[in-house]
Amino acid sequence: MKSNLKKASLLLTGLLVGGQLFAQTIDTTKTSTDYVKPFSGDNAFNTWSIGVSGGILTPYTIFGSNRKQDFTSPKTQFGYGAYVKKQILPSFGLQLDFFRGKLQGENSQTLPDGSTPFSKYSTQLQYAASLSGNFTLANINWHYKSTGIQPYFTAGGGFMGYKPVFTRTTGETTNFKVDNNGNIHEFFVPVGLGVKLNVAPGINIDLGYQVNFVYSDNIDGYNYGSNNDRFSYAHAGLEFALGKKSKPQLATHNPVSSMRTEYMMENQNTKNQLQSEIDAQKAQNDQLKADLATTNANLAKFTTDSDGDGVPDFYDKCPNTPAGTKVDGSGCPLPVAKDVKVYVTEADRQVVREAVKNLEFDFGKATIRKHSDESLNKLAQLMVAKKFSLKLSGYTDNVGSVAANLKLSKNRAEAVKTYLATQGVDPSKITAEGYGKASPIATNKTAKGRQLNRRVEFSLY
Repeated sequence: MKSNLKKASLLLTGLLVGGQLFAQTIDTTKTSTDYVKPFSGDNAFNTWSIGVSGGILTPYTIFGSNRKQDFTSPKTQFGYGAYVKKQILPSFGLQLDFFRGKLQGENSQTLPDGSTPFSKYSTQLQYAASLSGNFTLANINWHYKSTGIQPYFTAGGGFMGYKPVFTRTTGETTNFKVDNNGNIHEFFVPVGLGVKLNVAPGINIDLGYQVNFVYSDNIDGYNYGSNNDRFSYAHAGLEFALGKKSKPQLATHNPVSSMRTEYMMENQNTKNQLQSEIDAQKAQNDQLKADLATTNANLAKFTTDSDGDGVPDFYDKCPNTPAGTKVDGSGCPLPVAKDVKVYVTEADRQVVREAVKNLEFDFGKATIRKHSDESLNKLAQLMVAKKFSLKLSGYTDNVGSVAANLKLSKNRAEAVKTYLATQGVDPSKITAEGYGKASPIATNKTAKGRQLNRRVEFSLY
């Protein structure tokens, strides 16, 4: 047993060291071989693989104790095998397995009469061939660019050929099967689990444990009890993907890495395109700035106004006009108008009252309603004819915040000013102020009172 354990340990060590050497020699191509455009078909991957393994064959399994075996002292022997696998889905494949080896045990169960008929047995496992489903339980990534490990589970069925030979306590050795040269062929069910370590693109270390349920109680040559025989195969091996080196293995491919690479590529292309557009726009802006500077230099002589009267020197026929003097289009002082007294009659006030009475706005807005136009038009005609000035004072009720009411009252007063200006009134003769909910003329506790408080007052002078 110690010799077999030593062999298995040396095999596992060799596989691990070999895997690390493979990884070191081709690690520089890992990124390129891992990438596959997302949602590509199976033709973008290597879906076939082969594997070889070596390990320990023993009648002992994790199911049950040695005391219940036909032979209570199971031994370990070296076994070896190979397989071919077709990966159908990233998480499922079909695997054709083959392995050989030897099974041994000592100290058969004691019969009811107290006798022990056999001292040991040795069964040569000539072949064990099976077809199993291989289910990848997870695809664990230790780094976003490469897959780390894949735990897996297998189950299937197959046939095996073996030749049990036992040794009686008297020392006599004989075949269990008297015909067919002692050979037996029977159905068995292999169930296993393990983990694959991805050491390089297309190369994986396979560490597994498999329990084989035999459809009889003949494998040890001793029909004791009513349980069928079973044995285990703990192994370590290497798996090699078949196909082009440029294609990743479907079972170990990391789609998250490919999606990330795709995103980074598209993001970089977008950044490059945007940068090109930005550079082109900057060049256009620089050219526009240069053209504008040239234009401004050419126009400077047409815009210089030394005396500040609003008429450029190029057109100013009366330069050096004193500050504050009103001038005409040629820059010469305007005649000083004599003061003219303006009188507001009762009829004028009636026009104002009608304008106030008919003035309405949309709720919560500064939009003047259409039916207010007629009285406002009459007010505009009066102001143009008599050159009156007008002060507009906007008010609201107490509904809403102070800031909102001030803004609304100001906007409504400005709306009236704007309308009158469109009818020919000089805007300089109109002042518009907003006072919000200040100075109510009625109670704000009733709807009617609040309506009266929402107003614009006209002061004609």
